[in-house]
Amino acid sequence: MPLSTTAPASATDAPLVALPQIRDPAKVAPKDARTLSPVLFERLRVLEEGTRQYQYARNTLIEMNLSLVHFAARRFRNRGSGEMEEIVQVGTVGLIKAIDRFDLSREVEFTSFAIPYIVGEIKRFFRDATWAVHVPRRLQELRVTLAKTKEELAGRLDRDPTVRELARHLGLSDDEINEGLVASNGYTAGSLDVPVGGERNGVSVVTYGDIEGDLDPALEKVENLQALAPLLAELNKRDRSIVALRFGQEMTQSEIGRRLGISQMHVSRLLTHLLDRLRTGMLTQH
Repeated sequence: MPLSTTAPASATDAPLVALPQIRDPAKVAPKDARTLSPVLFERLRVLEEGTRQYQYARNTLIEMNLSLVHFAARRFRNRGSGEMEEIVQVGTVGLIKAIDRFDLSREVEFTSFAIPYIVGEIKRFFRDATWAVHVPRRLQELRVTLAKTKEELAGRLDRDPTVRELARHLGLSDDEINEGLVASNGYTAGSLDVPVGGERNGVSVVTYGDIEGDLDPALEKVENLQALAPLLAELNKRDRSIVALRFGQEMTQSEIGRRLGISQMHVSRLLTHLLDRLRTGMLTQH
């Protein structure tokens, strides 16, 4: 492991004394990282944050201790959510937090200090980011509790426990248990392209997307027209005519002006006023 005793210096930075310069920190063995880390942390304590030397020492610590992230990430490789690369990225955030908060005066080895930060960040990722539908934190935690309790009671009862039995065991109400069970459905999402039957040449031609209902945009249009009708009835004859010519017959403002014997500018002002009036009326009704 090639080392030198100084870090790169610039014209504005004083050279670091007795600070190991590591050509490839990522290749430092974990045993050597444990030895070198205290030296770098000691330098961080006296360096001014934001300087070139400070960033060098901090970045070296991060790269040199990435093995801790990979070690912690292996515990989560069978969780079934997220690629290992993403888990490592999240764990690296925990490592950086640990480096920024570590204090040599605590007389705790950095490895012991960093692992809880790394694991905590990964667990937070699984708790928050892997839910298909966002649900409140208390319901996310209740989901875990329910899963463990259901397994425990199923072993005792030799059947799945009822909502009432779960509620009694956890000291919760039936409504709270039902809320937790419903929220659990937000942990994963199924694709609308999943086949549900009907095959042609061995390939399914019917999916959930084909049979699941959807909102019809025409329904909203019908509702809007129903709400608009009484507002149009309140307009005088000329204003109703302008609206009908512009949006019914799709005439230009100049054509409407010639039809009514007024200027195009006058038509523009009238339309602006009419549309504001109708829009306000629609919003008031909703």
